[in-house]
Amino acid sequence: VQLQASGGGLVQAGGSLRLSCAASGRPFSRYAMGWFRQAPGKEREFVAAISWSGGGTGYADSVKDRFTISGDNAENTVYLQMNSLKPEDTAVYYCAAVGPRGYSGSYYPTSDYAYDYWGQGTEVTVSS
Repeated sequence: VQLQASGGGLVQAGGSLRLSCAASGRPFSRYAMGWFRQAPGKEREFVAAISWSGGGTGYADSVKDRFTISGDNAENTVYLQMNSLKPEDTAVYYCAAVGPRGYSGSYYPTSDYAYDYWGQGTEVTVSS
């Protein structure tokens, strides 16, 4: 599976961005997908994830109620809609995929070590 992340950029605090992660190489529909981010000088951290069926989604507390993850199996793409952006959201955002593993339709890993495939990252900068 190859993942291509896009959609990053520079935005003012309070603004919105939508990140996309396009998957290719294998059927996408059985893969759980996640978004992670890494700010300068910090560890990579979990942001959001979606189960292979779309029936389960999860978010880091820091982005809950502001970010929304969704998937489009027909387009082999996962999205991360980011609203009410804050300067502390500034980071390189990575999408990741894992599967198929026989996970239940509602399960999604939140640890980066659980993911098999990673995109190249897209940079998000939020100015104050």
